[in-house]
Amino acid sequence: MTSQTTLEQSGHEPGDPEQPHSPDGLKAGLKNRHLSMIAIGGVIGAGLFVGSGAGIAAAGPAILLSYALVGLMVVFVMRMLGEMAVARPSSGSFSAYADRALGRWAGFSIGWLYWFFWVVVLAVEATAGAKILEGWVPGVPQWAWALIVMVVLTATNLVSVGSYGEFEFWFAGIKVVAIGAFVVVGLLAVFGVLPGSDGGGSGLAHLTDTGGFFPEGPGAILTGVLMVVFSFMGSEIVTLAAGESEDPRRAVSKATNSVIWRIAIFYLGSIFVVLTLLPWNDPSIVEDGSYVAALNVIGIPHAGQVMDVIVLTAVLSCLNSGLYTASRMAFSLGERGDAPRSFAKVNSRGVPQTAILSSVVFGFVAVFFNYQWPDTVFQFLLNSSGAVALFVWLVICFTQLRMRGIILREAPEKLVVRMWLFPYLTWATIAMISFVLVYMLTDDAGREQVLLSLLVAALVVAVSLVRDARSRKAEATPAE
Repeated sequence: MTSQTTLEQSGHEPGDPEQPHSPDGLKAGLKNRHLSMIAIGGVIGAGLFVGSGAGIAAAGPAILLSYALVGLMVVFVMRMLGEMAVARPSSGSFSAYADRALGRWAGFSIGWLYWFFWVVVLAVEATAGAKILEGWVPGVPQWAWALIVMVVLTATNLVSVGSYGEFEFWFAGIKVVAIGAFVVVGLLAVFGVLPGSDGGGSGLAHLTDTGGFFPEGPGAILTGVLMVVFSFMGSEIVTLAAGESEDPRRAVSKATNSVIWRIAIFYLGSIFVVLTLLPWNDPSIVEDGSYVAALNVIGIPHAGQVMDVIVLTAVLSCLNSGLYTASRMAFSLGERGDAPRSFAKVNSRGVPQTAILSSVVFGFVAVFFNYQWPDTVFQFLLNSSGAVALFVWLVICFTQLRMRGIILREAPEKLVVRMWLFPYLTWATIAMISFVLVYMLTDDAGREQVLLSLLVAALVVAVSLVRDARSRKAEATPAE
């Protein structure tokens, strides 16, 4: 489907000044401040607030190296993706690039796997949000809260891309301010500057005073990598959203260049604060959550309730972005003929309504599975999408290896952002991601995720290859 066709479906002419559209027909309704906050907040998921305690308990202070390794991997992947997205902004992002560089089978497969991942995330986050809300208002059952949250955010996404951007601006803003304040206050407490702090003046002693920096051995770094890698998923959302912004190249370039300090402050900074405020094996880190435990040590009143508000904000942000991301990937797949053509139609507000509603329907089905068969059907969905993040990053790497040559051949002036030390760092990143996938096979929890994710990926690739074979056969058959 050409961009002209998409524009005709939207009911607006390409030059309509009141309804600016991106090249693929979506309305360019995201402002630079929206993109900036989506970029910053994209790396902060609820997993950082909720799941970091388990990683600390498994690896001790060495979990900092786990976060640093995964963070480095994400920085490299985002640099590669930034190189392609600045040269060719697209709502399909890496799926559209894989389609061009590796073949239709690659774009089809990674696009549908990514869509599947976010649909499952919708159910996970809706349930997490519902649990918090039920604790505040017990009179409303948990399933009803999940329904309410999904309906509200679906309506937000249906109104316009600008309303999605505005919601995400404030959701991400709260997360960013909360973690920034946590890091600043925490560091003041660590070095005894904060008056009246219960944990003041401990300095850096807790990094080594309970079994050393590697209390569980150096191998625990890799165990930590497996536990934290999935909390980084979402960094790539800004490259999808850039296709609907006023200045996509500037937005992606800025987001790519700032990913290093974002990971350093929000992930390494906040975990460093937790590890220096209390011993890594303190039971409260797992029981209450790492951030709540740290706030209690500092002496912040009602730390649990404060963190509940922040986690709910992170959950709503993840839900909002998850629905947006799934629908835009579905839109791109429809535009390329890899999904029903109706997915690529936009309404008068420049919103891909069918793609949004189709994605949220599957999200509702996944929520139902979560309540009806949490330990069987839904667990299968979770595990079979568990390694998709790593597959996506791997495809981005291989795509960038080919896309660099295509961009240089067709439009070298658009190669504004470049991957460092190409192609050596690209191959090094491929090796890092592959190592993590192989190492997951040695871990009881990780093994099932990798194998089931590989099974689902193999099925999707098989469907794509069959489609391609039929398409070639139909083209080769002379018309009667």
